[in-house]
Amino acid sequence: MAFLQVIEPGLQTTIQDTGRVDAQRFGFPASGSVDRAATRLANLLVGNAEGTAVLEFPLVGPTLEFERSTFIALTGASFKAELNHALIPMNQCLQVQAGDILKIGPVEKGRIGYLAIAGGIQTAPVLGSQSTTIRLHLGGFHGRALEAGDLIPIKKQTVLTSFYHRRAQAQRLPNQDEIIKIRLIKGPQWQWFDHLNQQRLFQGTFKVTNQADRMGYRLGGTKLQVPKKNLLSTATVRGALQIPQNGEPIVLMADRQTTGGYPVIAVIATIDLGYFAQCQAGQKIQFELISLEQARQALDQLRQELDQFEQTVLAGKYRPPYGISRVASQRISRMLEE
Repeated sequence: MAFLQVIEPGLQTTIQDTGRVDAQRFGFPASGSVDRAATRLANLLVGNAEGTAVLEFPLVGPTLEFERSTFIALTGASFKAELNHALIPMNQCLQVQAGDILKIGPVEKGRIGYLAIAGGIQTAPVLGSQSTTIRLHLGGFHGRALEAGDLIPIKKQTVLTSFYHRRAQAQRLPNQDEIIKIRLIKGPQWQWFDHLNQQRLFQGTFKVTNQADRMGYRLGGTKLQVPKKNLLSTATVRGALQIPQNGEPIVLMADRQTTGGYPVIAVIATIDLGYFAQCQAGQKIQFELISLEQARQALDQLRQELDQFEQTVLAGKYRPPYGISRVASQRISRMLEE
């Protein structure tokens, strides 16, 4: 067993995997990574299984020292990252040696970044997941965000087949200077809202406020009128647009509560959920309605494209710097909007 020493923790760096979905029936939040596609890509680049635990960090990344040789990959938002004071690229597998120091600075575009390490992080799972749920002090590393001086257990990894060939297109990230489009499907309480408020959801402009974290993103701007109906608590899902009494939507994220009592007018399509999660405070958003079938087809197609990319990489047929066609690269980039 080897260790990763935390020199500086960054801003709420946590250990996350695909979450403890099965534990929601017992009242535990699913947690897990916020941008699932970026997490999968990071693991793919270093040869890990899809659900392997990674480090997730918003806005400012950590500074880490490696005790043993291994391989790493950074994905998600664009960060200024240095290995031993030399700039390194995102979305590429890189080898690190014992004593190397990785410094992930402030975000340049997007919001949330991921660090995958070959062999994964070796903390004990809780309820079937290594994911951290800070408010419950559950999972991850002692149930909390990383702190200076922490020693995170990892595997020593000296060989990775064709690691030099493992790189991918940068994912599309929200542009702060533009109004971005996010696709929605109708929510369980869609019919509770009158036609005027349904139209307002798609004709208005919303913006991400400073009240945005792993539990949910509160949106400002256009307000919706809340229906005068009583709703018993019901199960929640990732990407649900809850409408509280003040009329400002809250988009539920990975650490959301398992049940909620606010009406849900719509749900962000999974294809756009990772893209939405990368929005910084102040980002302007407009919503577009699509059908459930359209959402399924788009997601299935893009998952198939990433599966094909994964098989190409694992077969050792991926050659730098243009191991896949420009068209395929663009498709993979679109996939990362999931």
